[in-house]
Amino acid sequence: MLVDEIVDAHVLVIGSGGAGVRAAIEASRNGDVALVSKTIAGKGGCTTMAEGGFNAVMRDGDSIEAHREDTMKGGAYLNDPALVDALVREAPARMADLIRWGAVFDVTDDRQVAQRPFGGQRFPRTCYAGDRTGHEIIMTLLDRLDATDTQLYQEVSVVDLAKDESGAVAGAIALDRDGNPVLFRADATVLATGGGTKVYDISTNSAAGTGDGYAMGYRAGAELIDMEMVQFHPTGAVYPYDARGRLVTEAVRGEGGILLNARRERFMERYDPERMELSTRDVVARAIATEVLEGRGTNRGGVYLDVTHLPAEKIETRLPVMLEQFLTYGVDIRREPMEVAPTAHHIMGGLRITPECRTTIPGLFACGEVAGGVQGANRLGGNALAETQVFGKRAGEFSGKAPARSGRIDRTGIDGVLGVLDAYFEGSVSPATVRRDLKLTMWSKAGIFRNAADLTAALAQIRRLADQPLRAASTANLLECCTVRNMCTTASLIVRCALLRPENRGAHVRRDATVITEPAKSPFGHTYISLAREGIERREVAA
Repeated sequence: MLVDEIVDAHVLVIGSGGAGVRAAIEASRNGDVALVSKTIAGKGGCTTMAEGGFNAVMRDGDSIEAHREDTMKGGAYLNDPALVDALVREAPARMADLIRWGAVFDVTDDRQVAQRPFGGQRFPRTCYAGDRTGHEIIMTLLDRLDATDTQLYQEVSVVDLAKDESGAVAGAIALDRDGNPVLFRADATVLATGGGTKVYDISTNSAAGTGDGYAMGYRAGAELIDMEMVQFHPTGAVYPYDARGRLVTEAVRGEGGILLNARRERFMERYDPERMELSTRDVVARAIATEVLEGRGTNRGGVYLDVTHLPAEKIETRLPVMLEQFLTYGVDIRREPMEVAPTAHHIMGGLRITPECRTTIPGLFACGEVAGGVQGANRLGGNALAETQVFGKRAGEFSGKAPARSGRIDRTGIDGVLGVLDAYFEGSVSPATVRRDLKLTMWSKAGIFRNAADLTAALAQIRRLADQPLRAASTANLLECCTVRNMCTTASLIVRCALLRPENRGAHVRRDATVITEPAKSPFGHTYISLAREGIERREVAA
């Protein structure tokens, strides 16, 4: 297989979600930008699916310090303080950018941007556009992108990063929609590939959420942190079968929805009597899972989320997507409760970055969900959309200022990637089979509740699956093989890091935990993993 097309740019942005598009907009101020999208821009990824909102301090009574404290506490104090500081300080300005560019958010009677309460936050600071917030944001960003000279490559999938002779990232190799290789050469490369919870059997992510960025960064030698921290959103749809895991936005609880078990008990009183349904996502997800495991769940393995006590007009105006979604399932949420259960939703870990979004490899930047450190051990709802804009802007700004690359592309690395692609034509195992087995393994052995025996068994199974000779029947199937390879790598990173952390922290719960700690006083910092090393940081804690 040979590369027939070469594209040169000052900055290459990989990913067309909120973080990637914002990065491209910013980077375009300093030179030519190529934005590569695995899907049709605006149609894939998590931003366009995000329903809840965007956290920003915009009212008297709220404060930057309060947002910072809520984020650190919600993240079980595993967050990088410098990254959190950037998030909370710059979120209001990034919200102002969106409004200036034409985004339409819900407003109050006095024409202020409306804000709703979300879990783990002491003040209503979540800005929203009904329950279509992410869609409003991505459409606004794409309109703004059209005003730049960015070259948009749609349905082109990056399969690996390319390096120059010094070891710096110098672009990437991709497949076009027909499976033909394309080489992108760039002075700086931004990974904005989103998350990877499609490695689990039940997930809110779109089909594109397969962990490509984690896997490509790892293979290139970047260091990742906290990959064990996988957030299970408390409320995903339970039925019908093909809709399992579809997100039921936290906005439902923010607007007053209550959780009931099969006995119609408001069970959050047992788990967080102060915050109830607006506790942090890790607490609510474990509460629901416990109710089901202890026999108080519904026949379908869920609990009820009820808004029937709210005025119908409020449901219709504040939660129109939820109303429409459940009507499709034959449930009118104005008159009967929804049935929900936890679903894999967000990876808090990712590539280690500086506040300038630099990774541990020269030439490579990262932003959005593929980057770690901002959200710690548990993300507060509303902080992810804010993260895309704050760090998308930062990644675009600092990558745009990168000097011109002086080294030549390492041809050996390119030949190695092409060799892997060629080998898929000689394989014998369907990637669909490997994907299915991987997702079931992760769901059953590396989910909300974990232990060393299950994690060890999962890792052995993942390694066996990763060694299967995947078969591409034609060039059109090459991407499927590459995607499954990335899923196996991402799953391995999650499980290996879960084995490294001996404590319960945020979204990571080991039923066989050997160390009992309070998050603020834990002697453990980030888990870290790369081709060169893996382990867990230790830190001094005041008595």
